[in-house]
Amino acid sequence: MPKHSKIFMVACCLFMFFSHPGSADSQKTLNVQVREGQMRNAPSFLGTIVARPSYGEHVILIEDRGIWKKVSSKGVQGWMHASALTAKSIVLKAGAANVQTSATGGEIALAGKGFSEEIEKEYKSQNRNIDFAWVDRMERFKVAPDEMPAFLKEGQVVPAAGGAK
Repeated sequence: MPKHSKIFMVACCLFMFFSHPGSADSQKTLNVQVREGQMRNAPSFLGTIVARPSYGEHVILIEDRGIWKKVSSKGVQGWMHASALTAKSIVLKAGAANVQTSATGGEIALAGKGFSEEIEKEYKSQNRNIDFAWVDRMERFKVAPDEMPAFLKEGQVVPAAGGAK
């Protein structure tokens, strides 16, 4: 075997060894991109909240199940929805353009319904014969996270596989 071939083979082996994805340096760091994240004990919105990482906080990816990511931060492990995380670097610097880019809970709820405050106001003005009192009342209804298990049990709600325990 020619001398150059041996050197090439050794170089390839070293490259493969140091670039192997199973190495200890391959931990992926993600950043919280919402004002207050919710780390849960199960990959479900019905899971108990075990921590609330803040905007810009770094978390380490442990397991990836599509839209649910098992992460670790400050000694706590839990599941976070992918929409609350980003691989992009978040710089928190006074005066920077990206300091206040997170959405409020109300904005997220309205976006999930396809409504903004302006669209909701316009819809109500075009449908004056509809009584929105009950809708408004339902929007104000809150269940505290520590009350959620009893609420689910009383309502006989059974989460899908992987849901809250």
